[in-house]
Amino acid sequence: MKALIFDMDGVIIDSEPIHFAVDAEFLKRLGVHEGPEYMEQFVGMRNPDIWKRIAEEHQLNINLDSILEEQRVHKVQLIRETPLEPIAGIRDLIDDLRARGIPFGLASSSPRPLIEAVLVKFGIIHAFSASVSGEEVPYGKPAPDIYLEAAKTLDVAPKDCVVIEDARHGVLAAKRAGMMCIGFQNVNSGAQDLSKADWVVDSIREVTVERILERMGRVNPRNTTMSTHPDQT
Repeated sequence: MKALIFDMDGVIIDSEPIHFAVDAEFLKRLGVHEGPEYMEQFVGMRNPDIWKRIAEEHQLNINLDSILEEQRVHKVQLIRETPLEPIAGIRDLIDDLRARGIPFGLASSSPRPLIEAVLVKFGIIHAFSASVSGEEVPYGKPAPDIYLEAAKTLDVAPKDCVVIEDARHGVLAAKRAGMMCIGFQNVNSGAQDLSKADWVVDSIREVTVERILERMGRVNPRNTTMSTHPDQT
């Protein structure tokens, strides 16, 4: 491993409940009546992709830009005001990486203002060697674009990168990028199928550099990457 790339929502911060609550509020406002598990299928995807899919499924005539901007402002405010700490084990893992001189980056489907709000809140905005937002690449997860861009920014070959993800779409993106992927089974991220991950953990505390290197000896990430595409399956 020459670099580690973190997803953010559900990995660094337990923010999926915030996303679910805001999304439920907007669904109700639009007259969409779905159970709380409805939004779980979209975890890890970019907001524009999510709401385009919802609008198509429910034949909604919406102002997408207006919804996205209102959600962005509301979510940033909630992140700033809600008393949250990094997910247990994150600070220790960051310290472990820094002590060993291993660079690490962030690849989040969230918009840049939300990423910055989280990293500033936790005082770790300067710790990351790279950060990429889903809105800065052509296609969102499960396409590999965001992880390939993060590897490029870190100047590390994809096969030498390890990813930590909590969502099915994110795991698929990492594997399509040719990277080893650790799946974090976060109960607050809903029922996520992490079966494509190389290693699944119930706690970030289980993840150390030493254990990652041990696992990498058993994993052979693909040396080729899939071409980028808008497939959202």
